[in-house]
Amino acid sequence: MKQINNLRLALTAMAVIGSFCATQAMAQVPGRFYLKSLSGASGVPVIVNSLSGNTNPFDPSHTVTPEASFDATMAMVGFAQTYSLFDRSAMAAVIFPMGRLSGEGAAFGKTIGQQASGFGDPMLEFDINLIGPPAQKSIPDALRYQPGFSLDLLADLALPIGEYDNKQQLNIGQNRWYGRLGMPVTWQLGDWVPGRRTTLEFLPAVWLFGDNTDYGGQTLSTDPLYQLDAHLTRDFTANLWGALDASWYSGGQATIGGVTGSKLNNVGVGLTLGYTLNDNMNMTFGYKSTLNDTGPGDMKMDGFMFTFVYGWHPIIEGSKRLKSE
Repeated sequence: MKQINNLRLALTAMAVIGSFCATQAMAQVPGRFYLKSLSGASGVPVIVNSLSGNTNPFDPSHTVTPEASFDATMAMVGFAQTYSLFDRSAMAAVIFPMGRLSGEGAAFGKTIGQQASGFGDPMLEFDINLIGPPAQKSIPDALRYQPGFSLDLLADLALPIGEYDNKQQLNIGQNRWYGRLGMPVTWQLGDWVPGRRTTLEFLPAVWLFGDNTDYGGQTLSTDPLYQLDAHLTRDFTANLWGALDASWYSGGQATIGGVTGSKLNNVGVGLTLGYTLNDNMNMTFGYKSTLNDTGPGDMKMDGFMFTFVYGWHPIIEGSKRLKSE
């Protein structure tokens, strides 16, 4: 029974919620996302974000509109599957964003407002471990799992099929291809015992953007955006953990109709709490805000995020049925 409980703890920590924020401004994968689980595990995340600032929260390029104010409520639903590829742990996921977005800005001495609602651009994600423990193909593998020092290769791709109105600049869909390449790092600090687990995690990544040739009748081009996420996580109990989060953004210079804006150079910080409800369900709650955001061209954004994830594995569900019988 002790072994089964340990396995359940490993499975509830599986990384099935990180792809939800890949399409958002302030995008930051939560801590412990890239911990590995038994191959064949599945998960369905439901996420709610409330964000406000001077950039469209649905736009990962962080294009800043000085003296503007945007508010967004987003709900996201997805599916993730873990598996083994070349004896390495791998994951594939898809997320579907949706929600409401409103913004106001000053022009010609007047306040101009726009609104948008509907479905955003779906995001596909693929992750494979390059350095670290081999794929967990059996219960003994899962029981022996310790992340140690792990390095992954990550690729995201957004499909430009979200709702888009070329008569306005504020939209849920972005009307262009974009994606991300990254190398997540997980570094285990100390013993890997439930209630005492500690990790230091990094995600260096670059976002790449195609052109939007119909951005209010003009062309929007964006230079690559470099991003570095960091997390220091620590167990409080076997089921409760917390994290200190930080992000750095650099680049992403936008050109609209031949007029070039400023490069980003912003830092964001936040806090996250995660809690395992039972064998199948866990949730997180977090807050994040930008720093050094006093300049007119600086990104200003803050927001709350709540996630609920339902995960399962045939082995665990089978053990439950045997126990009930």
